Amino acid sequence: MRRGYPRGYYSKAQVERIIRRVENRSDRFVRSFDNSLDRSRVDGTWREDNLNERARELENGLDSLRREFDRMDRYQDTRAQVSNVLGTAERINTAVRRRRLRNNTERLWAQLRSELNALAEVYNLRRLR
Repeated sequence: MRRGYPRGYYSKAQVERIIRRVENRSDRFVRSFDNSLDRSRVDGTWREDNLNERARELENGLDSLRREFDRMDRYQDTRAQVSNVLGTAERINTAVRRRRLRNNTERLWAQLRSELNALAEVYNLRRLR
């Protein structure tokens, strides 16, 4: 179990902290991911554009989740948004696992993936591998 939260119960404040960490980590990851792709074999290709678009989609999805989360009384009401974010993250996860990226980018992704998995656990959704 993560960070001492009781299994199956999370306060809205606890979930908010996880979402804040995920959102902050995604901002750093997206910048690093773009830089890594610029130094890779996919630089200048449609594949690079597609991967960067997925990363921006993740970042935008997390921003949207945060806004929606703040409007809701119960954190459980944002389960669909979290599921969508995790779907986008899964596509990025596959790309990161298949490519050799800069160490910093891989480290940032590992940290972000860990926080996304904490969010998946809160909402009882499938974790990223």
